[in-house]
Amino acid sequence: MGHDKLRKFAENETFACLLQPSSEELLSDGFFSLRDHEIKGNWHRKMFPAGSPDAPIVLELGCGKGEYTIDLALREPEANYIGVDIKGARLWKGAKYATQHSLPNVAFLRTRIELISSFFAKDEVSAIWLTFSDPRFKKENTRLSSPFFLERYRSFLKKGSVIHLKTDSQFLFQYTKAVCLKNDLKVLCCTEDLYGGEPDPGIHPSVYQVQTFYEKMFLEQGYKIFYLAFIIDHDGDYLSPDFDAEYWRSVEGPRLLFGHDSAETRRQALKQKKETQDGKE
Repeated sequence: MGHDKLRKFAENETFACLLQPSSEELLSDGFFSLRDHEIKGNWHRKMFPAGSPDAPIVLELGCGKGEYTIDLALREPEANYIGVDIKGARLWKGAKYATQHSLPNVAFLRTRIELISSFFAKDEVSAIWLTFSDPRFKKENTRLSSPFFLERYRSFLKKGSVIHLKTDSQFLFQYTKAVCLKNDLKVLCCTEDLYGGEPDPGIHPSVYQVQTFYEKMFLEQGYKIFYLAFIIDHDGDYLSPDFDAEYWRSVEGPRLLFGHDSAETRRQALKQKKETQDGKE
């Protein structure tokens, strides 16, 4: 492990806004009998004591370095924002910014998203953002908009809460649409080209105004950004859709950007490029 990562991990321990729980404790009784973390039901009191106890809590799952979480929090100080990711070296950047700027409505949680239900109580969360998630071509249950994950989100989302999906992946976009259709979930907004015309008045301005690093790069390269907002209120089990993964994966790529590549290899190439740039700074 590089010295820079070790430095970031050490500094992470000093950030009050960053929670880094032990997965071993949560999994002590097995994956299907997750233990609750002490923060569950106590986010307002323990992490956002300066704000209103009724302030909505919004999650960004797979937040990376946290720039989207922070930007949303700055634009909407009346809400509390929590960025969730498993990579401590990534979370360091967002946690350091929030600490240096004394942002009272920002927190970060380092954990595997499969364990997310251990951290939030019934009706504790008001919205979820899925921003440029890995499409996970091969395994449905690892996609963050799959029935597997929707069941976890339902355990803590307030009724009528919105999930926002923003992605460069047509595969993930079409899959999520199929999940909504199969389960009769209410779709509020749906576009295959978010920036392709005049802003839709039905879409919140922050959807256009707040962009991740990768989103900006994809736009510069001329790629479309997909957006879908939906509500997961649903009685009974969530069902997997009839989804032609092989077809939509073929539609996804190849694309010519860094050679002939798919959305995922394109994402990895951008990641390597960004890491190289960060190393030079």
